[in-house]
Amino acid sequence: MTRTRHLPSLNSLATVALTAAVLAGGLSACAPLLFGGAVVGSGFVVSDRRTAGTQLEDEAIELKAAAKARELATLGHISATSYNRILLLVGEVPTEADKAAVGQAVSRIENVRSVVNELAAMPNSSVGTRSNDVLLSGKVKATFVDAKDLQSNAFKVVTDRGIVYLMGRVTEREATRGADLARGIPGVQKVVRVFEVLTEEELAALSRQGPASAPK
Repeated sequence: MTRTRHLPSLNSLATVALTAAVLAGGLSACAPLLFGGAVVGSGFVVSDRRTAGTQLEDEAIELKAAAKARELATLGHISATSYNRILLLVGEVPTEADKAAVGQAVSRIENVRSVVNELAAMPNSSVGTRSNDVLLSGKVKATFVDAKDLQSNAFKVVTDRGIVYLMGRVTEREATRGADLARGIPGVQKVVRVFEVLTEEELAALSRQGPASAPK
């Protein structure tokens, strides 16, 4: 079942909706989200739909979030990924209280706009499970590179316990196409979209500005 909530405009360039979709499950987050149905950034191309400054901010956010997670949940296994200052948490922590504490702590990190807290209160995943997640991420990324109707570097993929999380600034067409491709990969348990959705006009405006170079 699909639930929909809308997020206000995020920047002067485009009115974007933060989109998170859980296929066959629910998604918890600290910010209002639009739940729908969908990918992946591959550092394959140097262009990026984020500004160079935002890319640097995302790197800083990830480092600070990882440090905060180690401080608060020493027994857990947590991965923090930031895209356009939207922070995704995946992994495992011992208790629901740990999950809430980590989510609240990272939400106070400078430049974080919202937190999508997908931590699970359960024993840590095995090395085999994590290795399989890496393999699945690689397959999803390769599939997007092969798809001639997608700009693969517009997407970022995170996989945890067979669940594929798709991040990026994409149009609804790209989001839907990406979701369909990811769902078709054997071993993918579920696809969760954590997108900012742009109109085709907004994407054209971004394109006219030229690609942002990846930070050094």
